[in-house]
Amino acid sequence: MYDFSFEITYDPGVDDYVDLFIEHESLRSEAIYSCLAPTELWTLESVTGDPSALATVDDLLLDESVDRESISARSCNSTRIASLLTEEQRRRVAYTYVTDVDYCESVPLIAAKYVDDGVLFEQTRTGDTVRWRVLVQDDSKIGLLYDTLSAKLGEGLSFSFTHLTEVDHWESGLLSRADVRAEQREILNVAVERGYFETPREVTLDELADELGLPRSTASYRLRRATAELAKRFVDQQL
Repeated sequence: MYDFSFEITYDPGVDDYVDLFIEHESLRSEAIYSCLAPTELWTLESVTGDPSALATVDDLLLDESVDRESISARSCNSTRIASLLTEEQRRRVAYTYVTDVDYCESVPLIAAKYVDDGVLFEQTRTGDTVRWRVLVQDDSKIGLLYDTLSAKLGEGLSFSFTHLTEVDHWESGLLSRADVRAEQREILNVAVERGYFETPREVTLDELADELGLPRSTASYRLRRATAELAKRFVDQQL
């Protein structure tokens, strides 16, 4: 298998959805795409951030008229169905199914024209940058894919190649979070954002508890359980 990674950078004002990530530094999106055919694909997207920032994302995340797939100046001509799977104070998970595609210059659908043996995509959004990892069985047409993606970019978008690497495994943070409970994940996100794990610490456990409206003992327990699960996962991956 081969991991083809690249970045697309957006100028402000080019894409309404990306503009929210530019405006709100706490926002981060991780998504898995699967292209079922040149005419349909599905997306599982997790968006995290401060509650006030997430509130600005909600409308666009579930608006089935909003085109978040196209990388060209032309909007996708397709049918879009969106569902909210998880709604937490600092996290949203949405499922989007795009079908009946008549025209759409998106990364997954462009790749489907060149890759015959199946392909999987992971996307990360932060600030003005969308990072793509494309997993393919054969790298023989990656050059054509690279050229096509570069040529299709609309005005205000720029393409940057990261790497093409042969791999024997592929970890996805989005698909490996089930063992960390929602309430543990929430306090872990806040702890990282507020500098709890920095040296010296920028926030105390009491301050974290106050921010989340929790007793100190509850905050301590959830944070310990979250870090314990992550430590176990890390060790398991090294064995």
